Amino acid sequence: MSEPTASAAKVQAAAFPDGTTDYVPLRSGAKYDPKKVHISDLPMTWGNWYKHINWLNAIFIVFIPLAGFVSSYWVPLHLSTAIFSVIYYFNTGLGITAGYHRLWAHSSYKATLPLRIYLAAVGAGAVEGSIRWWSRGHRSHHRYTDTDKDPYSVRKGLLYSHMGWMLFKQNPKRIGRCDISDLNEDSIVVWQHRNYLKCVIFMGLVFPTVFCGLMFNDWLGGFVYAGILRICFVQQATFCVNSLAHWLGDQPFDDRNSPRDHVITALVTLGEGYHNFHHEFPADYRNAIEWWQYDPTKWMIVFWKWTGLAYDLKQFRANEIEKGRVQQLQKKLDQKRATLDWGTPLEQLPVVDWDDFVADSKNGKALVAIAGVIHDVGNFIRDHPGGKALITSAIGKDATAIFNGGVYNHSNAAHNLLSTMRVGVLRGGCEVEIWKRAQFENKDVTYINDSAGQRIVRAGAQVTKVAQPIASADAA
Repeated sequence: MSEPTASAAKVQAAAFPDGTTDYVPLRSGAKYDPKKVHISDLPMTWGNWYKHINWLNAIFIVFIPLAGFVSSYWVPLHLSTAIFSVIYYFNTGLGITAGYHRLWAHSSYKATLPLRIYLAAVGAGAVEGSIRWWSRGHRSHHRYTDTDKDPYSVRKGLLYSHMGWMLFKQNPKRIGRCDISDLNEDSIVVWQHRNYLKCVIFMGLVFPTVFCGLMFNDWLGGFVYAGILRICFVQQATFCVNSLAHWLGDQPFDDRNSPRDHVITALVTLGEGYHNFHHEFPADYRNAIEWWQYDPTKWMIVFWKWTGLAYDLKQFRANEIEKGRVQQLQKKLDQKRATLDWGTPLEQLPVVDWDDFVADSKNGKALVAIAGVIHDVGNFIRDHPGGKALITSAIGKDATAIFNGGVYNHSNAAHNLLSTMRVGVLRGGCEVEIWKRAQFENKDVTYINDSAGQRIVRAGAQVTKVAQPIASADAA
């Protein structure tokens, strides 16, 4: 049976049922015509630049915050309003981190109806889109991280991943598909999505204005500081998860993609800065797994569990987390190992007869045999810490016993240095001959290699290291 052609395989792959569907808007609006060339696929010019801009998003995340900063010049900031603004900032921030992100986008825990209503309300107050829209984009981001299907890929630029992806229109057909059937079945999510603009205006501006007005008689301050500027700060903090968390920090679990861990990002984003861990274990309700790491969102979820508002908190198994950490450490070691000189591999060395070895030594070459491997020590004679006489006396001889305790039991560093002086292998004197013979006879003889293809040589396991005989009772 012939194999399918490339085009047939492509059709089969496209038709494979992966459980995802195209994103279908629930709100009424302009219908998307897939046959029409999307504006994002056209080059930006002086004549069409305004068509590339998502003006609704631009109003919410650029122009309104600018108006707030300008207004703050004339509107005084009272202490009571400032305190409420900070408190409401943390609440709306948790609406995104604990609600939109960990509850709805990743289902890392379950929440009771009162908690879900609260998170949906304060999440709307952050003015970052509906739960359904936000979670859909975030799931695509995880599924297609750093690719063209990632809606806010950092590969398109730091500023693009921070805000540009919202300010400029994106072709919805180019965003990776994902499954949001669970969100479509959540009545809170659907209601908030259908009534999103009303929720945003009320929770983002009306509520903080009325609260500060009734409680502190500071209506204008509530509108500017607890409303507009608080929205600006919580938005910019959240946007850092898409940009800063993919640019700043370490990658202790995997470095194939861009997510990184850094305490600064964690401080800015209410604990979302341990992003390398999160991308490896997205269903875990935690971002920070160490007690000393800053993750107030995790602490709040635990508090809600204690009060009965949250349950079924998911944690990835510690054994698998440590596997990932160890594998990444090993990968870094392998990368470092590849930069070091470990000497010519044994299998690449020529096999030399003993008589030829002795003859070359008498003809001026400073050759020493240790454990069946021939070494050229000519350039090291003057630097030998034991003096010239001792090393010169071993030229043309088998110095295995001398090197391994007969005169001096050399250090691990000495064995490593010696490996860089290899020039050949004595016939009948080393494992390399056995290896070559096994290869010729198609027998399985393997060495342990790292991910870079380098043979792993443990301390004390060098071929020139000969184990000392175990002391035993004399024969009777």
